[in-house]
Amino acid sequence: MSISLDEAVELTRTGDVWVFRGRSVPDRAIQLTTNSPVNHVGMAVVLDDMPPLMWHAELGRSLPDLWSGTHQRGVQLHDLRDAVCVWANRYGQRAWLRQLDPPADSEMERAVLRTVARLDGTPFPSTAQLAWRWVRGRVPALPRPGRVGSRPANTSQAGARERALETAYCAEVVAVTYEAMGLLPAGRRPNWYDPGRFWSGDDLGLASGARLGAEIEVRVPSR
Repeated sequence: MSISLDEAVELTRTGDVWVFRGRSVPDRAIQLTTNSPVNHVGMAVVLDDMPPLMWHAELGRSLPDLWSGTHQRGVQLHDLRDAVCVWANRYGQRAWLRQLDPPADSEMERAVLRTVARLDGTPFPSTAQLAWRWVRGRVPALPRPGRVGSRPANTSQAGARERALETAYCAEVVAVTYEAMGLLPAGRRPNWYDPGRFWSGDDLGLASGARLGAEIEVRVPSR
């Protein structure tokens, strides 16, 4: 199934996931270093009468960040349509939309805004850092002394992890945001996630009966 970009922008809601796959050398490097079928993931933010936005992290700074009002690298909030066009036309990516069901509620949207305020502008890691963090994310963490019998991580602990991120990769940004929304379990290290975790071939195990729908390919007009 495929739909036009106009149809996808009209359909998308806060929490929907956009995934991208390219064929360039950097794209393939990301796919190989993260063992993922895709190399980029972002999350839609759709609030009130604002145009749909894309919350993600990237190395480029071709679009203005709508939170800071500047052009910056790293974690960014972009106009969604413009961001998809850049990834399709400038970076040569194919795009897919996966819709969150049920849709995000008002409390989840407030959690998204708090996360944007904390993470916007966080730098993007180097390729070497990216590969090392992916490996570390799959090594079981040793329990810390004095933590036996402690209560599960709460939202304040999640916030501490967000603030501790000195760099952030696209999948980490979406995962930390999902955790703040209550959609992913607290306590898992952000670097456990890669773009492929948000592809239908993997199971995120979303909480409270939430699920991501099948990929819908988005046809992006050339510019």
